[in-house]
Amino acid sequence: MANSSVIIIGSGISALTAAYQLSTEKNVIIITKSKMTNSNSIMAQGGIASSIGKDDSWRSHFNDTLTAGCYHNNENAVEILVKEGPHYLSELMNGGMRFDRDKEQNLLLGKEGAHSTRRILHAGGDATGRALVLHMLEKVKERVQIIEGLTAIDFVIQNQHCIGVKVKSQNNMIQDFFAENTILATGGCGGLYSFTSNDKTITGDGIAMGYRAGLVLSDLEFIQFHPTLLHKDGKSCGLVSEAVRGEGAILVDENKRPIMSGVHPLQDLAPRDVVARTLFHEILQGKKVFLDISMIDDFSHHFPTITKLCKENEIQIENGLIPVTPGAHFSMGGIKTDKRGRTSIPGLYAVGEVACTGVHGANRLASNSLLEGIVFGNIVANDILVDSQPIRLNSQPQNDTYNEQEHFLNLPSKAQIQMMMMENVGIVRNKERLQYAMEWFENFKREFEGISLSSLSIEQLELVNMITVGWLIAKSALMRTESRGGHFREDYPSEDNLNWRKKEIIQTKALENVVYS
Repeated sequence: MANSSVIIIGSGISALTAAYQLSTEKNVIIITKSKMTNSNSIMAQGGIASSIGKDDSWRSHFNDTLTAGCYHNNENAVEILVKEGPHYLSELMNGGMRFDRDKEQNLLLGKEGAHSTRRILHAGGDATGRALVLHMLEKVKERVQIIEGLTAIDFVIQNQHCIGVKVKSQNNMIQDFFAENTILATGGCGGLYSFTSNDKTITGDGIAMGYRAGLVLSDLEFIQFHPTLLHKDGKSCGLVSEAVRGEGAILVDENKRPIMSGVHPLQDLAPRDVVARTLFHEILQGKKVFLDISMIDDFSHHFPTITKLCKENEIQIENGLIPVTPGAHFSMGGIKTDKRGRTSIPGLYAVGEVACTGVHGANRLASNSLLEGIVFGNIVANDILVDSQPIRLNSQPQNDTYNEQEHFLNLPSKAQIQMMMMENVGIVRNKERLQYAMEWFENFKREFEGISLSSLSIEQLELVNMITVGWLIAKSALMRTESRGGHFREDYPSEDNLNWRKKEIIQTKALENVVYS
């Protein structure tokens, strides 16, 4: 049994931001199922959007975020994001975080899809996430205990309050961690898809845990598919940042025909859902899709991470063409929280991609994800420091470390789940395929209903989480009979503002059916 003031599950930027602030007054423990550097945050090539340029304003950033989000956003949350962003970025820079600058030491601000101006801060060219996470790890390593190789199983709930989390180590030992407050920061669910930009550890664990605990889940159908993942031998091999198109690269077919010409006024910098669907249809017709980078001078200097990725996969960037394909990138929905990161269970917070504040609406604006982690990571920490009331336990928990005999289930492989999601709950959806996927997942859900998850291996627990979240996404996508942002139904190809504008699709374990509010 382990005790602390705050337990944080996950090690991305939102987790590290919250941990750094909290550790000034609280005993904080971070647990992560793999290495502390396994997160989507550290893989982020794109930068951080913020209205710090002299010709920019929070109102412009606000409007761009709403436009990209198809006006499905929670406007109060968006206002907090764009107003507080410059302040927290200034704090980061004052604390030693270095962003790219020109010879006169002015910040180099990039432009990405659906932004009306240059407002993207970068570090190390296309290694912003890595620079940011390593900076924050350096900040917290002397103040916070970070325990690697612990897989969270479920929250520990007493008297309808969260008092901690049950975990399993890589040697199958089970342990309860108790805390006054628990922060869930496990990231999204991009790893449910066969083509994805996500780290291999991102398999929807936090969403599945939240569902089992009875938390309110919102808008899980909104999955953002990034248009440009490196494509080699039928597989996605990593992200090719939107910043490349921001510097002038264009999408072409094998005949160098500009694919986005005439499709959208912003052409190659159109919102990601528009570009991803356009490429999807090109690929369905048997065409190959490339990113033409021939117009970018000194590409390897501007984009060292992408250059390295191409070399590792034997792609010759000297030819000026990078083969790409769309893939799952970001989850706009998740565990519903208020503007302070509080979930529907006292003592339990959610922050970052696992949470749904409504800030991204139906489609995230490029480079708002790291910003979200920074802003709301600070907000969650401040709420715990200022307003949170310690949980009073009726009795002291007595659980100690123990080992439970493993139970084996007949479950699909990870690759089978990923293929099911990509083919049936992917970029373009319809009723028939969604119904098929939902029923497929339901067949396997029956395998583990009523089973103690502590008795499963770590590999089986991950599959249980993937099945649970795949089922929830398919069910939510089947309910929304319109197309909006990251959710596109070919049988309902238009936005239905009369019936669906600002309507959330809510799921909880207590409800038999999906509802909207």
